[in-house]
Amino acid sequence: MYRRLKDTREDADMNQAEIAKYLGMSQQSGYSKYETGENDVPTSVLIKLSKLWNVSIDYLLGVSDKREIAK
Repeated sequence: MYRRLKDTREDADMNQAEIAKYLGMSQQSGYSKYETGENDVPTSVLIKLSKLWNVSIDYLLGVSDKREIAK
């Protein structure tokens, strides 16, 4: 899952600082630890990232390879 967060962020041409600002947290002690797996990603953060990047939460979790949100 953690690699998926990084890859999706990079696909969106965004850096960690931009994502951290969007989430209302610091880059170093907050968001970057999600990408490295040091901290678990809260459900509320997964929801926000899913909406930001327009991908399913299952995709972010690595459960599915389908990026699209089910309709």
